[in-house]
Amino acid sequence: MKAKKNKQLIQNGITYAMVIGFWAVIQLLTAGGHISSLMKGLLVPLCIYAILAVSLNLTVGILGELSLGHAGFMCVGAFTGAFLTRCMETAIPSVGLRFFLALVAGAAVAGVFGILIGIPVLRLKGDYLAIVTLAFGEIIKNLINVMFIGKDSRGFHFSIKDSLSLGLEEGGVVLVKGAQGITGTPRAATFTIGILLLLLTLVIVLNLINSRTGRAIMAIRDNRIAAESIGINITKYKLMAFSVSAALAGMAGVLYAHSLATLAATSANFGYNKSIMILVFVVLGGLGNIRGSVIAAIVLTALPELLRGLNDYRMLIYAVVLIVMMLFNSSPKAIELRAVVMDKIRHRQSESAAKEA
Repeated sequence: MKAKKNKQLIQNGITYAMVIGFWAVIQLLTAGGHISSLMKGLLVPLCIYAILAVSLNLTVGILGELSLGHAGFMCVGAFTGAFLTRCMETAIPSVGLRFFLALVAGAAVAGVFGILIGIPVLRLKGDYLAIVTLAFGEIIKNLINVMFIGKDSRGFHFSIKDSLSLGLEEGGVVLVKGAQGITGTPRAATFTIGILLLLLTLVIVLNLINSRTGRAIMAIRDNRIAAESIGINITKYKLMAFSVSAALAGMAGVLYAHSLATLAATSANFGYNKSIMILVFVVLGGLGNIRGSVIAAIVLTALPELLRGLNDYRMLIYAVVLIVMMLFNSSPKAIELRAVVMDKIRHRQSESAAKEA
């Protein structure tokens, strides 16, 4: 048991070291002027998609439920954080403090939505669950697109018609402008903050997986009837995993909102394709493989831009990489080959240790 725990600590340490090493390399390249402006613009999105992939892996890979509403939770967190930041402009002048409060609020509200959606939805299985979570993402996006919220000395005003119907006093401010979204959000998101939030996500998810709660969640995934028969509360643990996943997606949404000057609930930002893209990161990184999700998110986000010079062939290369990664992670022969290679490496390590002893 102790050896297994030490192995988990080593594996977790490798994952953290990989992320910190990536940050250090980027800092050195930036200081030397070797990072293009295009790549600099990709650094924060890399962190955002890595957080989203890790958080979705908790639902899809660890809990074993197919969710297509992750972009919806991201949308909830993004608009909660941006709205809070805009509301507190006069009360809290410090952009950093407002951003921190927005992160907390965005994660909390997205987590609450995860619980509210999860209570009825997690009774469903397979395709039915996927369809309902997909519908949630689309409903949230469309609701935000018809909302107008303003603020004046009398307080907040709400309408689903237009900004004129808010009836604001002179000097009142329209905070949410329907399909135009929220403008004026400070661009407080940086690569370093993104890496810190990614590390926080990894700490939460990896510790949850390796805890008693995580083992209960995986038992539900492997055999629900057997887990229920030994007294595991199915609803409690499924809701816990789903809400934590939603909260982390909301945190990524706040980071996303503060990387843009204007936030709008468009299909490109929070639509069905966004949820599918995050799911692709999880599948190609390996279901239940947290480190793989981080690597897949970074590689597949950066690859199209890195290949932009090969304009005629970049999408072909991107497709080939997707196919190769899928075969490497899912093919029975590839899995068997990896197991053989790992056994040989462990055997050599044990022989070396025996000789040294």
